[in-house]
Amino acid sequence: MTTTTMTRVTSLIGATLLGLTALQASAAPDMPPIPAVQGDVVQADGEFKIKFSIGTTQSGAQYRGLEYFEKIVEQRSEGNIQVELFHSAQLGDDLQAVSNLQSGTLEMTAPSTSPLVGMFPEFAVFDLPFLFPTPEVADTVLDGEIGQQMLDDASRQGLVAIGWAENGYRQLTNSATPVSSPDDLDGLKIRTMQNDIHLDIWRTLGANPTPMSFAELFTALEQGVVDGQENPWITIEASKFNEVQDYASETNHVYTPFITLVSERFWNRLPADYQQLVRDAAQQMGDYEREVSRTLNDQIKQQLQESGMQITELTPEQVQVFQEQLAPVYDEWRDEIGGELIDAIREASQ
Repeated sequence: MTTTTMTRVTSLIGATLLGLTALQASAAPDMPPIPAVQGDVVQADGEFKIKFSIGTTQSGAQYRGLEYFEKIVEQRSEGNIQVELFHSAQLGDDLQAVSNLQSGTLEMTAPSTSPLVGMFPEFAVFDLPFLFPTPEVADTVLDGEIGQQMLDDASRQGLVAIGWAENGYRQLTNSATPVSSPDDLDGLKIRTMQNDIHLDIWRTLGANPTPMSFAELFTALEQGVVDGQENPWITIEASKFNEVQDYASETNHVYTPFITLVSERFWNRLPADYQQLVRDAAQQMGDYEREVSRTLNDQIKQQLQESGMQITELTPEQVQVFQEQLAPVYDEWRDEIGGELIDAIREASQ
């Protein structure tokens, strides 16, 4: 073997080892295993098929939850209910999927609450800042009387609402400066959804909120059209925003749930025992999906730090400064959302 050949081989081995190291460093987070199915077989007449569509990707917590739902329903119905899963908005975005439920061409979907505010104005409560101080408070509200009442209220317009899961807390990233107080946001251009409450939040904090589609966001960050954005850690990592954003703040400023919806046309064809099975499976799916979501968020946050992103963790005192500055947002939206609902959630948070 010539010296040149040996050099090339050595370089190839070195590149391979570097590639393996990079793969290990960016290994996919570990998800909690899908639980074993509990409960007796449910017997009822008829065979049914459920197409279940979501907008998030196959690698996320939500799809993992759907896999558990599929396992429960198919095993406990002994295959009389077959579940087919569709991710990444293959059958349309959240609003298109909801419309398909209403027309009866799709059986199930689980959108975030934010896109549904036009149909259910009370869902805007989930866009209010710092309403849910911890995930446990969100669980208490959604799994209790308040959450059940909201499911009941959303069971109209051709829909049946049967459960909650978690999109999670939104965090702030930017390319300019660490953010630990509202003063640090002065003049920063922050991309937001086209959502009036979100625009109000960032405007009140002194930033320059800039609504744009998510599809345009990475390029806008890369080119400096906007300085920052806000999304859950899972979305930040999956979208590689850390490649164009040096700073992040764990603000937990907005908590967004997923709501599990069924087509009323399909629901009315199901025997009562199968309706209960689907409800039970949705509840178990939501509990498991939240566990997966929180596990992934913790792992992904650590990965982002290890990749070089500077993450600021706000103290309770710093959070309180944000809350105090955002008090006018609550005053602005109280009547439109419903003061009794806001007060009930705040009381549950104590």
